[in-house]
Amino acid sequence: MIRKAQYAGSFYPSNSDHLIESIENSFKSTLGPQQLPHKEPVETDPFPFLLVPHAGYIYSGPIAAWSYLELSKYPPPSTIIILGPNHTGLGVDIGVPNKVESWRTPLGEVEVNHVLIEEMVNYSSLIRKSDDSHAREHSIEVQLPFLQHIFDKPFNFVPIAMLNQGYDASMMLGEIIAKVCQGKNVLVIASSDFTHFESHNTATKKDNLILEAIEQMDSKEMYDIKYRLNVSMCGYGPIAGTIEAAKRMGRKKARLLKYATSGDTSGDRSSVVGYGAAVFYAES
Repeated sequence: MIRKAQYAGSFYPSNSDHLIESIENSFKSTLGPQQLPHKEPVETDPFPFLLVPHAGYIYSGPIAAWSYLELSKYPPPSTIIILGPNHTGLGVDIGVPNKVESWRTPLGEVEVNHVLIEEMVNYSSLIRKSDDSHAREHSIEVQLPFLQHIFDKPFNFVPIAMLNQGYDASMMLGEIIAKVCQGKNVLVIASSDFTHFESHNTATKKDNLILEAIEQMDSKEMYDIKYRLNVSMCGYGPIAGTIEAAKRMGRKKARLLKYATSGDTSGDRSSVVGYGAAVFYAES
């Protein structure tokens, strides 16, 4: 069973040539790194884990490009785990694919790693197989074309949609990811946007506080700020789960690469969405 791209033609182009052009324009944008991804690795240390936004490419693509440019410096992973929020409410608390064997984008198919999924569901009943969790969700799908573009070699992946983003659930998920991935060539990505539909100035102030906690890899502080200031970020659970997995898998320092809002791309700063790109590095 193949999951067809649900957001090709809306969040990103459905034509493969136009999609590649859109991705490369994200890298070359004035809000992006203004540099195309590396074709050959220039770093030998373990690749960093990532925080990447997930809006339409015209809005968040240039910010996402910062994280993907950094990733392109490293030898590629064999498996990628992508944690995204469940915006639809469909499915289960923490959903992984059931019968779906691959996801299709305009750039080809990406195989789902069901061996790793079996290991994960055996650790906790909170993680369950549910194709409904992913049927209409965009937060993970929009990452795949970027990954397909920067990596020449095929990779497989595990999409994880989080309806339950509670602190305890996120910590548990991060711990399980670290256990099942021990000694394996696995990359973990958190897919999240930040403040939604507030003014540019208000969003930036709130998001900067959240991003400071993320740079400290302090998930508890991030949750405290989110609830105290009512920050409408959508992927706090995926971020916390990725931070926990990162700590347990040797990535213990973080760096914010870029922050911007949709107002920076659209020019309308009255009601924006915040986007951040960050990486979690192995200590040298």
